[in-house]
Amino acid sequence: MSRVARSLLFVPGDRPERFDKAAASGAREIILDLEDAVAPAAKTGARGTVASWLSTGRRAFVRINALQTEWHADDLRMLQAAPGAGLMLPKADADSLARTAQALPGRRIVALLETVSGLMELAQMVRVPGLERIAFGSVDFAAESGIADEGDAMTSVRVQIVLHSCHAGLVAPIDGVSVHFDDDARMRADALRSRQLGFGGKLCIHPRQVAPVNAAFLPTPQDLQWALAVLAAFEASGGAATSVDGKMIDKPVVDRARRIVAEGTDAAA
Repeated sequence: MSRVARSLLFVPGDRPERFDKAAASGAREIILDLEDAVAPAAKTGARGTVASWLSTGRRAFVRINALQTEWHADDLRMLQAAPGAGLMLPKADADSLARTAQALPGRRIVALLETVSGLMELAQMVRVPGLERIAFGSVDFAAESGIADEGDAMTSVRVQIVLHSCHAGLVAPIDGVSVHFDDDARMRADALRSRQLGFGGKLCIHPRQVAPVNAAFLPTPQDLQWALAVLAAFEASGGAATSVDGKMIDKPVVDRARRIVAEGTDAAA
């Protein structure tokens, strides 16, 4: 990818009148959903609708149905005919992810970690060739595990996802949805928390969530001012250790400053 997708907006696969609106929402990626958002009786029609939209060359991820379902194979065949589409795999574990990646070589793949078995196999999942990112399906994970997604109850789970992704060299993972979409301040606070924990983006279920999420992943003006001062001082020192505002500046600090400047450029693009 040329940039990290900070906001990823789900769109029901059987609501084609929403596809273009979602693409124009400011979301960094849209996810055409053939899984939870579509009733069983509507899945075949939704698959055809998504295929038709993708056939025009437009860009999106598609959340297909899980490997264990009757719709999975047909979803894969549809994506094989849509080479520009990325894939989001629900209920991912090491086996289902490896099999899906083999069926669609070279495709952008996001694995949705939303089961306890997926978490137990996280170290294997992040090593599957072709995987781009992990996304946290926090709502489903909470339902299965019994851990409430409130306060810090799931912080340890989120940190595992971030650290395993970092260790494997993957793009920073995507945090789960916030179910409240009518409170912009709360949405931004949730996204800031995701960013603080090391996530690189957040799933959205409503266009109203997109702007607060994008804003949360922008460095603050104070962060950018500090980062630019650090880089200027480091350049002036010829690469030697130096100081800014009485604090030592060495390579780890310079690396952090470079990340902040890159994030500002990337998220604002």
